[in-house]
Amino acid sequence: MALYKLEEFAANYGDADFDNYDLKDFDVYSDIDDDKIGSIKHILVDDSGRVRYLVVDTGFWFFGRQVLLPIGRSRIGYTTRRVYAIGLTKEQVESLPDFNDLEQIDYDYEEQVRGVYRTPVRQAPLSTSTPVDAPPLSSDRNTYTYEHEPNLYDMNQQDHQNLKLYEERLVANKSRVKTGEVSVGKHIETQTARIAVPVEKERVIIERTTPNQADRTVSPAEANFREGEVTRMDLYEETPDIQKEAVLREEVKIKKVLEQDIVEAEGTVRREELDINTNDERLHERKS
Repeated sequence: MALYKLEEFAANYGDADFDNYDLKDFDVYSDIDDDKIGSIKHILVDDSGRVRYLVVDTGFWFFGRQVLLPIGRSRIGYTTRRVYAIGLTKEQVESLPDFNDLEQIDYDYEEQVRGVYRTPVRQAPLSTSTPVDAPPLSSDRNTYTYEHEPNLYDMNQQDHQNLKLYEERLVANKSRVKTGEVSVGKHIETQTARIAVPVEKERVIIERTTPNQADRTVSPAEANFREGEVTRMDLYEETPDIQKEAVLREEVKIKKVLEQDIVEAEGTVRREELDINTNDERLHERKS
């Protein structure tokens, strides 16, 4: 009968036998004196996926040892995340073979494990489990099945029941909505511009002077009287020639940036609490 680690046998092993609870790393306690033994390291299943053993690290009792606990010898407390080993004693753990890997498990190995658990054990005072002091079986390796010893391998409802408590939580999601639009355009404005242009213009200056040899007598040949003689001189001036040219004045860059803010929200949520009504004074609620 081959055995497999549950996480290797089925990826979605959270749905197997434990009502979506993963027993790995649950603490293991003795139901006799509520003494902590260790923790669950692996869950072993058979070919059909039925849970057969819990691999218990007994670090609180025996450091560095891992042993097998048949599932029928366990009582699971889901709310406290505890597994109670029914009637398990230190003497039994000392007699159990070490678990190192799956390859070492064969019929003889399991018979050694079963032989320890078949011995009569002390029951916890408040235990409601079925008796576990079943007598040894006279069966051989060819006909033995796990169903021959239900007290070792059955997950009875009395020891493996649970009540789930639910609560509501606020879950924040974000959605992206359009809150506005920015439109950036341009238009043309006109204005009167003024520019100062230096210009030059020519003008005539007439100077009348008295020569140094004034009143000197000149000969008739030198005295050239000409009536109607005219001297002409061209006058020029500059006039402004105004033209327009386009130049780049400035550049506008448009981009978006993200700003973070914290928005607080509140809502009414519900939570289930456990109500225990009993007249049995022996019932005690265990909390981890």
